[in-house]
Amino acid sequence: MRALWRCRAPISVLCTLGVYVLLLPFGWMYVASGRYRATPAGAPATAVGIVFGAGAPNGQASPMLIGRLALGADLYRRGTVQVLLVTGDNSRSHYNEPVVMRDYLVGMGVPRDRIVLDYAGFDTWDSCVRAKKIFGVDRAILITQRFHLPRALTLCRAVGIDARGVGDDSRPYAPISTVVSYVRELPAALKAVFDLVVRPGPRFLGPREPGIQQALRAPR
Repeated sequence: MRALWRCRAPISVLCTLGVYVLLLPFGWMYVASGRYRATPAGAPATAVGIVFGAGAPNGQASPMLIGRLALGADLYRRGTVQVLLVTGDNSRSHYNEPVVMRDYLVGMGVPRDRIVLDYAGFDTWDSCVRAKKIFGVDRAILITQRFHLPRALTLCRAVGIDARGVGDDSRPYAPISTVVSYVRELPAALKAVFDLVVRPGPRFLGPREPGIQQALRAPR
């Protein structure tokens, strides 16, 4: 039994360390981003809102994505944001997340000319870098789920965007997926630390785009 305990003890220590390695980045981001998170009613008026993609299988917005888009439309109707930048995956010819997002927002009453599409927002880091470097966003309201908001705020602020954020509460309509998503945020936060340290370029960069400035001039 003593030999077995001596064998298990190092494994237990390693497991404990592994848990801390996963928990610390998420905990740090959650605490550090606290003052930048707001409710829809309390969010400051900002020209640009950034809606992050969350899946559009078979050309249909996922429940999580619908939650984000509904929140973005609400902020537009309130006058909190004037333009919505929707950022998502269009890496395959048969999958166009930003177009699905735009069409859903138009169906909720947001004018098409007030929606700007980023087709290369393959992950949160790419979306933040491209918002800054391609679309010239210096200040924005980030629109996503609550579990994702700390990471999104941390990364966007790190690239130079004065970001505040509003999080959709997905628990009422997707309780199991919400729990799974919080668990997935642990390794995702670890990857975010890597992005903060290494600061890799996005998969696609390209030339500067005037879409935000043009949308701000469009009639409401």
